[in-house]
Amino acid sequence: MMTKTIRIGTRDSELALWQAHTVEKKLNDLGYKTQIIAVKSQGDLLLDKPLYELGITGIFTKTLDIAMINGQVDIAVHSMKDVPTALPIGIVQAAVLKRANTLDILVHKGNLDFLTGKGTIATGSLRRQAQWWNKYPNHTVVDLRGNVNTRMKKLQENDWNGAVFAAAGLERINLKPENFINLDWMIPAPAQGAMLVVAMANDEFSRQALNELNDIDTEICTHIERQFLKTLEGGCTAPIGALATFVEDDILFKGVLFSIDGKQKIEIEKTVPMQDWKKLGFYCAKEILENGGTTLMKSIKETLKK
Repeated sequence: MMTKTIRIGTRDSELALWQAHTVEKKLNDLGYKTQIIAVKSQGDLLLDKPLYELGITGIFTKTLDIAMINGQVDIAVHSMKDVPTALPIGIVQAAVLKRANTLDILVHKGNLDFLTGKGTIATGSLRRQAQWWNKYPNHTVVDLRGNVNTRMKKLQENDWNGAVFAAAGLERINLKPENFINLDWMIPAPAQGAMLVVAMANDEFSRQALNELNDIDTEICTHIERQFLKTLEGGCTAPIGALATFVEDDILFKGVLFSIDGKQKIEIEKTVPMQDWKKLGFYCAKEILENGGTTLMKSIKETLKK
């Protein structure tokens, strides 16, 4: 029955490998044979260009998508927030693992005085930049690219006051330093803290294996957040935050769209009964679009074209 070896495709950064090994261990514990195959992604190689200039929403997933379609690997493990809301034809969502910490954190250098005055913080994310500027309009935000290790190193080498990271990534590879604060006011990226495993639609064996790893609560919450993102046509570019959480028998959803400079903010917060989850992201996004979001999305696209 379990004779096939499932080849697990992953990026070769420390965090990506940690995620792939986590999936490997879970599959091994169920009796499946596995092999990890690491692939360098274009997103890791092109560190000098902001993501949105590369014109691809799936910059970190494209290389692995191609490896799967070419039959070099059977499944691929991703940080779910990096995965475009529309998967390539022939590739399907096979498992969403139980979610980790959803928070963004500020890693700083032991002195937070800059929060009340002038400061410089680093992030490669338009979503984090816009939310930072919304709260600290007179701060400077500089672009920061690369995997978490690279970004942490750049923070130490530069005279910035701090940099924003996803807590989950740093916690997974024990890189979270003593000097950090939780940014609980910042709405995370859709699906932040969740890991997604994709497989080929016609690969029944791998899909059945991965089905055993799926966490239904995380699958529902990330579905809502990604549906919200997709309806706003966000891709990887627009400053969009979304978070769905279970509160007893209800689902609480918070969604937000910012202008690039953080000056404009359109937000929504809704609590609905659990059974109403399937279209929640869609309806919340529609409400944002009707409340000025359509005009704002248009101006964001025009700004990014310049």
